[in-house]
Amino acid sequence: MQRVLPMRLILENGMVFKGQSFGAERPSSGEVVFSTAMAGYPESLTDPSFKGQILLLTYPIIGNYGVPANSETNGISDFFESNRIHASGLVVQDYTPQYSHWNAVGSLGNWLKDENVPGIFGIDTRKLTKIIRENGSLLGRIEIDLDSSVDAYGHGEGYFHGNAHVHDDEYINEPLDAHDNKPVNVGFYNPDNYNLVSEVSCNEVVEYGNGDKKVVLVDCGTKLNIIRELVKEGLKVVRVPWDYDFNTIEYDGVVISNGPGNPEYCGITVDNIRQAMQKDRPIFGICMGNQLLAKAAGASTYKLRYGHRSHNQPVRRVGSNQCFITSQNHGYAVDETQLGSDWEPWFVNMNDATNEGIKHKTKPFYSVQFHPEAAGGPTDTRFFFEEFAKLVKE
Repeated sequence: MQRVLPMRLILENGMVFKGQSFGAERPSSGEVVFSTAMAGYPESLTDPSFKGQILLLTYPIIGNYGVPANSETNGISDFFESNRIHASGLVVQDYTPQYSHWNAVGSLGNWLKDENVPGIFGIDTRKLTKIIRENGSLLGRIEIDLDSSVDAYGHGEGYFHGNAHVHDDEYINEPLDAHDNKPVNVGFYNPDNYNLVSEVSCNEVVEYGNGDKKVVLVDCGTKLNIIRELVKEGLKVVRVPWDYDFNTIEYDGVVISNGPGNPEYCGITVDNIRQAMQKDRPIFGICMGNQLLAKAAGASTYKLRYGHRSHNQPVRRVGSNQCFITSQNHGYAVDETQLGSDWEPWFVNMNDATNEGIKHKTKPFYSVQFHPEAAGGPTDTRFFFEEFAKLVKE
């Protein structure tokens, strides 16, 4: 029988969920967010948009198809969305170390250990999700449960304790990156207080593909499948850091990527977008790219109660009954009422009526809050890359 270590998840409101470790046996802290996706944990964990967050998966059994090989094609990972896990931790109800998949090379637990990221199972994820849904996203920390009566093999008391007394002065209140070796005790790290985009963006200009038309990809924490889809459309992709003045180079179009955290920290990017809008060349924003393009258009953003993180978010094209099921991962939204007169809302979320995209009335500037590249999730909106490529090639 495999040894497991008692772990616990402590929320900032004092609630404690007890379980066992299946990842790195170390503490970590961040914003606890839930995703209702049934599959795609390798893609989600490596999505830079999860930087600074503890990911709670609502699907009850996780790990049964293992982790794929880290193979590459043209310098891009084939199955991951970046070169590392960005989530600060993983919370699941039931973890299975026994996996079966033609492309699997290891278990989820061993991958988490290799990446030095803690994972905790045995949690009542349904109860925890309802708490977040009713109270909004909460900060939390995962730590070794030194007081638990659960033995080394997971036998003992129940998993949930609803009103534990937590003393913050016993902990060091500092940011904790899951890949750093920091002190054992950690506080409640709030990712909204940091410029996470600067931490996940590339550090230098990187080129992909060999197409005749050149597209600048502003890397605010881009998922690699955005690059794959652009290259697939025959475009040359020039990936630049989030604060790079791409207006100093020649290009035929601009893509603004997804990214983690608060878009307010990306003022430099917004200024560069405003300058690019003077050239009338196609601009396409995805996820955070929607928020940054909206800010360049005069709107503001605000934080959602618990965000949109799933593979089944329904959106409708404004002015029509055309609907799509989309993959989403964001905690902020656009206040479309502040858009300039030359702009209009493009898509709306059918669950909560929040903005899901904007477009300019006369120029080729537009963006979506969802992920047309999926990975994971439905590919219903992949055609956005085809349409963008057509605009660039005109």
